[in-house]
Amino acid sequence: MNAAVCTRPRIRVGVDTTLDLPTLTAEAWRAAAARGDTWTVFQELQWQRCWWNSYGRGELLVVSAWSGANAVAVASLFVDGGMAFFVGSGGSDYLDFIGDVSEPGVMEAILESVLERVPGLLGFRFYHVPEASRTGARLREAATRLGHECIDEGELAAPALDLGSSAQAGRDAARKNSLVGHERAFRRSGALTVRHMNSSDDILPRLDAFFNQHERRWQDTAHPSLFRDPVNRAFYRGLTAGAGDEGWLRFTTVMFDDRPIAFHFGFSHRGSYLWYKPSFEIDLARWSPGEVLLRQLLLAAMHEEARVFDFGLGDEAFKQRFANRVPLVRTWGLYPRR
Repeated sequence: MNAAVCTRPRIRVGVDTTLDLPTLTAEAWRAAAARGDTWTVFQELQWQRCWWNSYGRGELLVVSAWSGANAVAVASLFVDGGMAFFVGSGGSDYLDFIGDVSEPGVMEAILESVLERVPGLLGFRFYHVPEASRTGARLREAATRLGHECIDEGELAAPALDLGSSAQAGRDAARKNSLVGHERAFRRSGALTVRHMNSSDDILPRLDAFFNQHERRWQDTAHPSLFRDPVNRAFYRGLTAGAGDEGWLRFTTVMFDDRPIAFHFGFSHRGSYLWYKPSFEIDLARWSPGEVLLRQLLLAAMHEEARVFDFGLGDEAFKQRFANRVPLVRTWGLYPRR
């Protein structure tokens, strides 16, 4: 660990080039995450490791701030093309510093340690920070002290259905006529079964069928399936194998007469059930198997007593039919003042 000086003497900052640190155990990582404003599946150590192993490029810099033996905050970053980004920039709906960067001097020390490590750094670009996080305000304050400028580089919507404040909201969503009607149509015509899985042993054998169905779903569109790329398939396999014991993986299959007509790869993490990567058989599109899938996921979220059904990034029309609030995420840029 390379030590860096923090403006608060009781906080020390270190920079490492691996996510496999004896000091940053999974327990220490979770303890740090619990201190922060953002703790989603995308801040979990297993997600970060799998993402880096599949997509990592440039130089990995894991910057950690410590108070005694406790990790207060972690910035899991990589530097590529002269810019610093969060690990997970690409495929992660929510990104942020891990832990508490609100204590005076911590944010500046983390950023300074990167600037010292990478002379001539062109800047930082922090994608998909939830607007509810205090990170934006902390970045603006730190930028002023460091002689940088902080720029709001745009926002994205992340619609959600709040289940915690009203259980009726979830029931009403699952009972919408379109969802119920399409499910009944399948049940009248054959045997419809649904299975929810959360272990790697159950999920791994079904991933190829999911990948292939997703490719068929998007093959005649302007947006081909991400699973045409073997790297993306490897990431999903690696995440399933690596996080199978974490408890937050969710994989759903909808079967019609022994044929898989829809799949969903997603997560249930700390009370949030996340709609992440769905697919359905395109030749059955007029029957709307995707809506059958959505209804079953809403029911599963309520069964788990999730507080939120999170539709993730994007303001597609179907999400607006069900969401009762629309949080935002922002991208922040920090650049040296000219």
